Amino acid sequence: MRIIKQIGIIFLVCWLSEVIEKVLPFTFPASVIGMALLLICLLIGVLKIEHIQEKADFLLENMAFFFIPAGVSIINYFDVLKSSAVQLIIICVISTVITFAVTAWSVKLTVRCMELAGRAGAEQGGTRWRTAQRTGASVGKRKDSVTEKEEKGIE
Repeated sequence: MRIIKQIGIIFLVCWLSEVIEKVLPFTFPASVIGMALLLICLLIGVLKIEHIQEKADFLLENMAFFFIPAGVSIINYFDVLKSSAVQLIIICVISTVITFAVTAWSVKLTVRCMELAGRAGAEQGGTRWRTAQRTGASVGKRKDSVTEKEEKGIE
């Protein structure tokens, strides 16, 4: 029953995105509207991740299966695509390079933000934060008497 409920939620979001696409005065892909709608529902708490987790994992695991129709379409229209093959290859190479560059920049920015957050935590948490960072433990806001004794060097 849980799987049917999760499928129903995903189909409802897809259907609502199709309806929104038809109502909009300009063209916009329903799939993008659906992803935005799902994100908004998750952020504001209308949906919980548990409501769709199992079905979303299944869809992600079988994503390659959904590319088969696109591959078949490319084969069906190969004669049309052959006339502009050079342009398509150039576009693919350029977009791949741009994607790599943006991904690398995003990772670099994320690492820098994490380092800044780590330094701020180190300044606030002192010894406890550095110890937790080395051991992989988490640092809570509540201090117990054992932790306070360790910080002061009392055994």
